[in-house]
Amino acid sequence: MAGYGDDAGFTAYAAAAGYTVPAGTISAARQRGSAYIDGTYGMRFPGQPTGGIAQEREWPRTGATAFGAALASDLIPQRVIDASYEAAYLELKNTGSLSISFDPSKKVKRQKVDTIEREFFEPGDSGNIFAPDAPVSTIIEGLLAPLIGPVTGFPAIMVV
Repeated sequence: MAGYGDDAGFTAYAAAAGYTVPAGTISAARQRGSAYIDGTYGMRFPGQPTGGIAQEREWPRTGATAFGAALASDLIPQRVIDASYEAAYLELKNTGSLSISFDPSKKVKRQKVDTIEREFFEPGDSGNIFAPDAPVSTIIEGLLAPLIGPVTGFPAIMVV
């Protein structure tokens, strides 16, 4: 399974951002970075994969839009490629950092020591469907902002 972009593109992206690329296999990090983008944002990308369920990656997509304009069904937006490069860089800096796993039963829900009390929300509490330990990159969020919408497929609440 190929990651978005290519090794030369990653190297150019890292140089333009002023990053010092740590030792490691760039192509493997690009693969993990692309998998992170697809797994984290795939449900929020507009449209559907052009090649259907058999398509390896979330992009290219049919029915996708950005800034109110339709995107070609064979396009992989540069923003997606750059976001995958950013994720690959994070992976190279700290291998495995994008693959957070946790056991919700071991997370603290409520803790009280004397008169001090803390409570932590679990996935599913108050509509939070994401793991509280999941990494969030404001750079990746900013790159993908024009391409992502709210998570769909969940009941909506309307307030009048």
